[in-house]
Amino acid sequence: MQEIEIAFEWLATGKGLSLPQRQSDGAAGMDLCAAVENETPLEISPGGIAMVPCGFRMALPAGHEAQVRPRSGLAARYGVTVLNSPGTIDADYRGEVKVLLINHGPSPFVINRGDRIAQLVIAPVTAARFSEEMQLDETERGHGGFGSTGHSRG
Repeated sequence: MQEIEIAFEWLATGKGLSLPQRQSDGAAGMDLCAAVENETPLEISPGGIAMVPCGFRMALPAGHEAQVRPRSGLAARYGVTVLNSPGTIDADYRGEVKVLLINHGPSPFVINRGDRIAQLVIAPVTAARFSEEMQLDETERGHGGFGSTGHSRG
């Protein structure tokens, strides 16, 4: 696994929280913790949306992005997920890392300080440019869209 170094700065609201970190050697994502105040947990009502601060800023190396993804346990147990999944943090962004959560579950969901709310995956970015062509090459799939390659149940 390739390793890169990411410059990191705690904000006042994030002091004392855990650094984003992988929970196992084979994990792709690093857990992000909520930087809400101890005295005021954040509650997301059913159907509600909340922007949850993580209490830090970072400087990704050029040619990389950070993808903010849901934690499968929160989605499976409570119906809570990242609304714009995956959220993208660009290499030139220097603001606070925040997570946009939505509660699809039937009950209010409470977020306390330090709760692991999402995961962060660092990925290389391929620069692309479009070139207009008069005609594209044909493929077996052709114009087939969603579901055009069949279903698999089992």
